[in-house]
Amino acid sequence: MIKLNRLNNSEFWVNAEMIEFIEETPDTVVSLNNHTKVIVCNRAEDIVAAIIAYRRQINAQPLEVKYNEGQ
Repeated sequence: MIKLNRLNNSEFWVNAEMIEFIEETPDTVVSLNNHTKVIVCNRAEDIVAAIIAYRRQINAQPLEVKYNEGQ
């Protein structure tokens, strides 16, 4: 999840996997794949950077593999 700010500066977290697209019109509008739209203070390029950092963090976690010999 990534942290964003509404226009009144209240913080909220959004699942980065739910973001369908981001547009600046001039306010930044985040459209989710459930058709919800949220206007935020964050710049589009900052949101994209947060999504990239989130995905890198998810992909960097090692895969835990358990192997029991003889089973």
